[in-house]
Amino acid sequence: MFRKMRRFKQQISDSECIEILKNTKRGVLSIIGDDGYPYGLPMNHWYCEEDGKIYFHGAKEGHKIDAVKACDKVSYCVYDEGYRREGEWALNIKSVITFGRIKLVEDEEKAKAICMAITGKFTDDEEFIQKELTNAFPRVQCLEITLEHMTGKLVNES
Repeated sequence: MFRKMRRFKQQISDSECIEILKNTKRGVLSIIGDDGYPYGLPMNHWYCEEDGKIYFHGAKEGHKIDAVKACDKVSYCVYDEGYRREGEWALNIKSVITFGRIKLVEDEEKAKAICMAITGKFTDDEEFIQKELTNAFPRVQCLEITLEHMTGKLVNES
């Protein structure tokens, strides 16, 4: 059902893909938007090692939520900051593309844990996190992707 990577020599392992998902803070969520147009939006995420799912938070209404309710098929892409080999100008970047099914998280306790995990990727300020939960959580909708396919590759920009 999913295509194999054409440039398979650049492919990285699933464990490397998971490390990138765990360590990056942002990516682009691609969904099918209004009138069948693709809709890609930058998102903060959390990859949960326990269940192998990717989680997000955002507003309870809007284009993204409407699109998710209309079609649960999504793709999510992340890439690391890259590195340069000594003496080279070109970056070497590892990217991961996932495909899966997205759904709304309805369980409030799970949603709080997701919000805490995502915020924890940016700060360890417990007072700030608790303030955000108190003030913003009532307006938050969490989402989860169950992965169906994942590939990653290392690309040299030269």
